[in-house]
Amino acid sequence: MIIETPQNQIKQTIDSWAQAARSKDVGRIISHYSEDVVAYDAIGPLRFVGRDAYQAHWQACMEMCSGEGMFEVHEPSVMVGDDLAVAHYLFHCGGTDDKGQMQSCWMRVTQCFRKQGEKWLIAHEHFSMPSDMETGKTLSDLTP
Repeated sequence: MIIETPQNQIKQTIDSWAQAARSKDVGRIISHYSEDVVAYDAIGPLRFVGRDAYQAHWQACMEMCSGEGMFEVHEPSVMVGDDLAVAHYLFHCGGTDDKGQMQSCWMRVTQCFRKQGEKWLIAHEHFSMPSDMETGKTLSDLTP
């Protein structure tokens, strides 16, 4: 039996979000975000402000990747206060290309949650990938 601690609630929310992403259910993905979310995604503009803007981005990403998706959360760490929480973890993300081959990379994710009613919603999200300072190239082939 899992005890309903705030840490477990956040981890369940992260699992639900990742499952929605794997199934490419944009409506369910977006249901995990607050209306005023600010997101720094690894692709696209510098930031997304508001759930509608982020939903449009998620929709475009899902349409671009027509094959099977990979969204795996690894080593989540959760810190919780009264109505704010922060989670960070490594994220293995990818999808199949036009030849059916899985293309993936590891990213770093930080999500800040705000409790709204009985739900924890993502109020801020930041995806990033390390880069080589000398070349400016993203290091997409790193693994934990």
